[in-house]
Amino acid sequence: MLAADHIRKKLGTLPHKPGIYLMRDRFGTVIYVGKARDLRKRVSHYFQPSRRLGWDLKFKALTDAIHDFDFHVVRSEPEALLLEGKLIKEFHPRYNISFRDDKQFLMLKVNLNDPIPRFTLTRLKQEDGARYFGPFPNSSALRSTLALVRRQYHLRGCRPLTPTERDYKHCLCAHLKYCTAPCISNVAREEYLGQVTAACDFLAGQCSEMQGQLEQEMKKAAAAQDYEHAAQLRDLLADLRRTTRKVSRFERMPYSLPLALDSEKDLAELGQALGLAAPPERIEGIDISNISGTFKVASLVSFRHGRPDRANYRRFKIKTVQGQDDFASVAEVVRRRYSRILREATAANPEVESRKPKAEDRNPKAQGETGEGVAAAAQPEEREDASAPPIPDSALPTPHSPFPDLILIDGGKGQLGAARAELEKLGLGHLPTIGLAKEFEEIFRPGEKEPLRLSHHSGALKLLQRVRDESHRFANTYNAQLRLRKISESLLDEFPNIGERRKAALLKKFGSVQRMRLASVEKLAEVSGFGGKAAAELKAFLEARPDKPQKQ
Repeated sequence: MLAADHIRKKLGTLPHKPGIYLMRDRFGTVIYVGKARDLRKRVSHYFQPSRRLGWDLKFKALTDAIHDFDFHVVRSEPEALLLEGKLIKEFHPRYNISFRDDKQFLMLKVNLNDPIPRFTLTRLKQEDGARYFGPFPNSSALRSTLALVRRQYHLRGCRPLTPTERDYKHCLCAHLKYCTAPCISNVAREEYLGQVTAACDFLAGQCSEMQGQLEQEMKKAAAAQDYEHAAQLRDLLADLRRTTRKVSRFERMPYSLPLALDSEKDLAELGQALGLAAPPERIEGIDISNISGTFKVASLVSFRHGRPDRANYRRFKIKTVQGQDDFASVAEVVRRRYSRILREATAANPEVESRKPKAEDRNPKAQGETGEGVAAAAQPEEREDASAPPIPDSALPTPHSPFPDLILIDGGKGQLGAARAELEKLGLGHLPTIGLAKEFEEIFRPGEKEPLRLSHHSGALKLLQRVRDESHRFANTYNAQLRLRKISESLLDEFPNIGERRKAALLKKFGSVQRMRLASVEKLAEVSGFGGKAAAELKAFLEARPDKPQKQ
């Protein structure tokens, strides 16, 4: 039977209103996000028996995987489109293709601190003191409305920060009287700012007067049988209404991690499946995130009693690894994380260091004597020497120990071997460590050649998946933050007519945008490629964009 009883009941509660819906699988993971003009009609469409017989294999795989769904009602279709894009970027559902890149919806930006402000299109909102309008789901309607606003309020659309008479000679808008040409005319800056402010009010929704004017012109053109002009006014009026329609921005959407129905049962099942002495009350998960070897970061999440312990989440920037090497990155994170815990435990109990077993006594291969590095560490471990010193009591997992009861590595044999090698070097080889590979959800264990496969309905596997997915989310979030920070630091890209050479010369001399702000015009003019005029313009450009406040 395609639709379960709980799905049938939920379908009956769906309203005939626009909104978005999220399809979830049996693990609670979002696998598809969609929008609808009519939620009940659209979502019910997925559970019709006739659709199951269709030729679309992707649709059939999606419907077979649906275990539950959620929905959110919005006011209009544009809001549904905005929220759909927001959620797809947040959850990265398996069956969605659109909106999975880092491309955002268009916004309008104007900085009133500029010498002669102008409206520009942007996809990234920054804390630079500028006013932003949007985002707008329809980019063509936005561009048409922006052209109308510039013509109606006589605003400039040229690129230079401070246009000059030379720019005026090549400015078609100024010669056609679409722009008041504040670069050469006697229009005062205060008067031009009044025009910009009026345009801002228009974009904020105060546009009823202009809509009335366009409707009257359209009717006059139609009465005069000038149907081509009437059609142009009709399309312009429709674009104006699309652009100025109020929509919610959906700045934040809470991320909800699926919780277990019975955490204690899942922990007991996991401990039994892995052969642990007791259920692992504290689990730490490690994941690596990078894009083609850049912005290499890692996350470490902590679960206590089967639930996220966010106070003990940690994130790392990979420092010693060149290129894309997940094995070495895992090794660095494990070394940094547990060597620090070991140092803290040693400081609290000096006897730990004298009683700690040496790595060569536990596993000679961990020291790289075979010359195979990580590859050797990935092989089954040798049995522990009976003559090795006893494990210090303070380094064993206890209710008050800083060490976890289980370490989960996102990956297969290679990642697990790299982690085990570092733990052996630290004398912490006794800590239970496993790897969870995504493709077939296989559990790799030290000393076992074959991976362990648990039932997909197993509570133990679902618990490991929650830890793995949370570490993956936390790592990707940190990676995205670094990428956005890198983009926001490229403030010089907004300065007109600056190339890579001049930007590199500025950064080489001053080191950062903050130091450029403090530099005088004379110091800026000393940079190769900058004269007095360009330096003065750059100084005005930087002063119009205040520095972001430092987070405490």
